[in-house]
Amino acid sequence: MYEEISAEGILNRMLSRVSDKLDKREGSVIADSLSPAALELTALYIELERVIRESFGDTASREFLILRCKERGISPYPAEKAAARGVFTPKTVDVTGKRFSIGEVNFIAVKKIDDGAYLLECEAAGKIGNRFFGAMIPIDYVEGLERAELTEILIPGEDEEDTEDLRKRYFASFEEKAFGGNVSDYLGKIGGIAGVGGVKVTSCWNKDIKPAEMIPNSDTDTWVKSVLSSDLSDKVKGWLSSVYNAAKNEKLTVGGSVLVTVLNSNYDPPSEELLKKIKEEVDPAAYSGEGLGFAPIGHMVKVRGAEGVSINFKTNITFEEGYSWENLRQQIEKTAEGYLLELRKSWADLTELTVRVSQIETRILSVKGVADISSTVVNGIADNLVLGEYQVPVFNSISVL
Repeated sequence: MYEEISAEGILNRMLSRVSDKLDKREGSVIADSLSPAALELTALYIELERVIRESFGDTASREFLILRCKERGISPYPAEKAAARGVFTPKTVDVTGKRFSIGEVNFIAVKKIDDGAYLLECEAAGKIGNRFFGAMIPIDYVEGLERAELTEILIPGEDEEDTEDLRKRYFASFEEKAFGGNVSDYLGKIGGIAGVGGVKVTSCWNKDIKPAEMIPNSDTDTWVKSVLSSDLSDKVKGWLSSVYNAAKNEKLTVGGSVLVTVLNSNYDPPSEELLKKIKEEVDPAAYSGEGLGFAPIGHMVKVRGAEGVSINFKTNITFEEGYSWENLRQQIEKTAEGYLLELRKSWADLTELTVRVSQIETRILSVKGVADISSTVVNGIADNLVLGEYQVPVFNSISVL
């Protein structure tokens, strides 16, 4: 903005305002007196340009972008710790509260989730907790422990939100108003839960149900009364009575039903542990519809993961001299995985995903050592594979014909 302004230019302007009757040459008292002022003014222009840039969300650095975001009630998503599944031998050993080391990080056993299996929490926040699998070394002594193994990441750890992602959220806040349980409200709040990547929100997702069809008729009345008089547990009778009375009194409706479908922050189908966590924050199962989560009163929210569809590629590849399937297989598999990851990252913004033959062939053809590729089939079909609205492609294998 002030690139054309220099110390020399400022000095010349200042000297031009001094009478020519005085000595203004370099080294003169006047020139030497004005030179430091010209340098200070140059520094002032540089700082002024910085102030202007930091004042706008489009050009602000992270520090000042965070201040701008505060005006919109937005703050960067903090780094979050990974949660993992640990398997311990023998199954009877109790490791609750014990610490274990693997790779560069430590995990602590939080609670038992199955026989011989515990929920582990990484002590370090960030994606570093997602990197390690296999045998763990106990830090604390555990009597009778034979083996400790980290087998699965249940809730991926996340680094602090990237500056450019924060900038996108800042500008998005001007485009859509999130309030009172509208779609934008759900997208923003669920997207901010640790471990969540893609989110789709479907309102009134059970609108195929007609409330009138749920009202019991006389035959249903007779059947319900006979069932309630039979030898059933109190819990079963209580549930049946609640549903029957709600239908009888025409209290059942499709309004307020919300379906939330998610991917984890690695853009893979989520674990049950992550789904439970989301459900508890949005609409606790024990108090569904009562507004004790951030879902408004009357909203009954079902949380589920996107369905992962296993993808198998078969193709005919011609290799350049010195290359073969054996020495390029790993790189080709990584390329195929990368393409499907790109699709999963775009899932939340699209109604359906298409695994395209042309795209996978183009990417494999770019691998050094591949001369040509043809006759590619996806899951046994020599055509593009179109997935449903709530399905995502997950790489399984690639082989040559």
